Amino acid sequence: MSLNSLYTLFGGLGLFIYGMKIMGEGLEKAAGDRLKYLLELLTRNRLIGVLVGAVVTAIIQSSSATTVMVVGLVNAGIMDLPQAIGVIMGANIGTTMTAQLIAFKLTDIALPAIGLGTLIITFGRNKTQRYIGQVVLGFGLLFFGMQTMETALKPLAKMPEFVNFVANFSKTPLLGVLAGFLTTGLVQSSSATIGILQALASQGIVDISIALPILFGDNIGTCVTALLSSIGTNITARRAAVFHLTFNVIGTIIFLFILPWVQIIVTLASSDPVRQIANAHTFFNITNTIIQLPFAFLLAKLVTTLIPGQPDIIERGLKYIDDRLLETPSIAFTQVKKEIARMGNLSLEILRDSINVFLDYSEQRDKLVKEKETVINDLAGEITRYLAMLSRTPLSDDEYNSITDLVSTVNDMERVGDHAINILELAEYKNEHQLPFSNIAIKELTEMSSKVQETFDLAVYSFLHWDKPSAEKIVKHEEEIDMMEEKLRLNHIKRLNEGSCNPSSGVVFLDLLTNLERVGDHSFNIASYVLDIDKNYKNLSR
Repeated sequence: MSLNSLYTLFGGLGLFIYGMKIMGEGLEKAAGDRLKYLLELLTRNRLIGVLVGAVVTAIIQSSSATTVMVVGLVNAGIMDLPQAIGVIMGANIGTTMTAQLIAFKLTDIALPAIGLGTLIITFGRNKTQRYIGQVVLGFGLLFFGMQTMETALKPLAKMPEFVNFVANFSKTPLLGVLAGFLTTGLVQSSSATIGILQALASQGIVDISIALPILFGDNIGTCVTALLSSIGTNITARRAAVFHLTFNVIGTIIFLFILPWVQIIVTLASSDPVRQIANAHTFFNITNTIIQLPFAFLLAKLVTTLIPGQPDIIERGLKYIDDRLLETPSIAFTQVKKEIARMGNLSLEILRDSINVFLDYSEQRDKLVKEKETVINDLAGEITRYLAMLSRTPLSDDEYNSITDLVSTVNDMERVGDHAINILELAEYKNEHQLPFSNIAIKELTEMSSKVQETFDLAVYSFLHWDKPSAEKIVKHEEEIDMMEEKLRLNHIKRLNEGSCNPSSGVVFLDLLTNLERVGDHSFNIASYVLDIDKNYKNLSR
C-alpha cells in the first residue's frame, strides 16, 4: 500500500468521523434539551430505558456519546445504576444505525449532499434550518469519507500479504477481537471501525468470517470513551462505565462460542458482504441485550463488587412538602419549614466541603459540591413557589406574617450556597496556579471557617425550632466573625508588607475572608427573623 493511499485512507477516515459527528450534533441541537429530558423522564422502566437508549443513540450517531451522557446523569444523581443499565444496552443497539445506513451505498449522493447542506447552513433563516443543514452536510461528508476509504483500500485486494494477514482473523478469532478493540479504542468510534470493515468488504478483501471477530472487538473498544469520561466521577458513575465494558465483554464471549451459527444466520439474511456486516452488528447488539437484560440485577451486583464503596447520594427534589398538603395549611406550614431547614443543611454541607477542597484540593469533591449547589438552587425555586401558594391559603395571622421571613430565609440559605461556590472557584484558582499559603494563613482560615460553620449551623437550628436563645448566640457570633475578619485582614496586610506572603495568594486570601464574613451576615439575617429585630443597620444584601 503506497504512502499516497495511506494519506487517502487517513483523510477518508477523518471525513467519515467528522461527518458522523456533525450530523449527530445537528440532530441533537435540533432536538434541544429534549434528548436529555427523555433520558431523565423515561428510564424508570428498564425495558423503556433500552428503547430510549436506542432512539437517542440512533439520533446522535454515537453510543459513546450516549454512554458519556448517562455517566454524567448518574454522576449528578439524576439517574441510578439500574436505570443506566437499560439505557446503555439500548445505546449499543442504536449505534448500529450508522452501519445500516452505510449498507445502502449512497456514496453517489455524497457530494450533492455536501453542497446542499452548505447552502442550507449559509442561507438558513433560523437556527433550526441551519441545524438541518448541518445534518445534511454531515450525511454527505460521512458517505464521501466512506467513498474515499474504499478508494484508498482498493489496492490492498492485490496484496497477498495483507489478504493472508486478515484471513488469520477467521482462523484465530481472538486476534480479530483484539484488532477490533485496539482500532476502536484508538479512533474512539465503533461506527468508524465498522465503516472501515464495510469498506474492506466492498473491495472483496474481507468476508463475514473475518469481519465477525473484529466486529465483536469493536463493541468492546467503544467502552474506552465511557471509561475515560468516568475518571473523577462518583462511584455509581464509574460503575455505569464498567457495566458498559462488562456487558460487551460477556456478549463477545457468548458470541465467540456460537460463532459458526452466527455466520450462517447473517449469510442467509443477505448475500451482500457490506450488508452482512451491518446486519451482524445489529444482530450482535440486539441478541446480546435480549440475553443479558433479564440478568441486569446480577450484572449490577457484579459491577458493585468490582467497584466497591458507598456512593455519594444526593437527594434531589422536595422531601417534606407536597401540593396536596396545601389543603391543610397548618401542616403545610410546618412541613415547609422542615424543607427550608433541609436546604440550609445542604448549604452548610457544601460550605464545609468547599473549604475542605480549598485546603486540600480534590477534583472529585469539587464536582460533587457543584452538583449539590444545583440541588440547592432547584430547592430554592420550588420552595419559593410553594410559599407563594401557601400564602393564598387560610393561615393564622402569625403564620401569614411569617411567610415573608420564610422567603427571605430561603434567599439567605441559597446565598450561602453561592458563597460556597465562590470559595470553590478560589480553590480551583489556587490549585491551577499552585499558589503557596503559609501555615499561619491556613491556621487563620481554618479558625474563621470553623466559627462561620458553627454559626450557620446554629442559624439552621434556630430557624427550624424557632429557638430564640440560639438566635441570640448567633448575634454574638456574628460580631466575633466581623472582628475576626478585620483582624485577619490586618494580619495579612502586615505579612504583605514584610514580604512573607505571595501577592496572588493574598488576593485569594482576602476574597475568602470576604465570603466567609458574608456567610456570617446571612446567619445573622436568619437569627433576626427568629428574634424579630431590625437589621437595617447592616448591609446584609451583599
